[in-house]
Amino acid sequence: MGLESAAAAFLLAFFGMLFLVGELLVKMRGLAGLLGLGFISIYFAAHLSPASFFLVITLYLLALALMVIDGKLLNDGLLSFIGVILMFVSVGISAPDWVNGMYAILGIILGIPAGFLFLKVFPKRNMWNKVTLFDRLTSEAGYNSINTKYHGLINKEGIALTDLRPSGTIRVDDKDYSAVANGKWISKGSEIIVTYVDGTKILVEDKRNFTPDS
Repeated sequence: MGLESAAAAFLLAFFGMLFLVGELLVKMRGLAGLLGLGFISIYFAAHLSPASFFLVITLYLLALALMVIDGKLLNDGLLSFIGVILMFVSVGISAPDWVNGMYAILGIILGIPAGFLFLKVFPKRNMWNKVTLFDRLTSEAGYNSINTKYHGLINKEGIALTDLRPSGTIRVDDKDYSAVANGKWISKGSEIIVTYVDGTKILVEDKRNFTPDS
């Protein structure tokens, strides 16, 4: 199997993308990134002249940079999408014919999800959380539509650490919370009682004015 064959195009693009995605997702101290760039560089070198090689590899690195910028700064997925499209373009225009180009693009497509397998072995980087949502949004993971910790504050008593006009800070069970006065404003130092919780929104009343039916 020569480096200019369709099968080689697929394998080089696949492993290049596999390791590059792995480098973006997990902490591998640059090893996966070097391997990924090595595979994709071999693919470009097998099909391009030296002048064209540097032009296309620059386009490919630009696409990779857009994905990194998205993961570290923006987290909205747009730059990552543009980066993937540029990768398709760079490997497609490098191929000697449409068959090799399609195999190379297929390698990119399959290499992206395959790169997520690194998450099962190596520690995850602190990026991409907003785009990929790796963690399940479950109560076991600390997520809930109504935070059970706050919901348990209902009917508990505490003290107003600041004036609530209408929002301020309260202390219940030696913990501080942001809260909103339900009705009349509450002065600093007043004893309060939590009457209602909606997610992390806490409504309180002055204990002196509170009645169970209020």
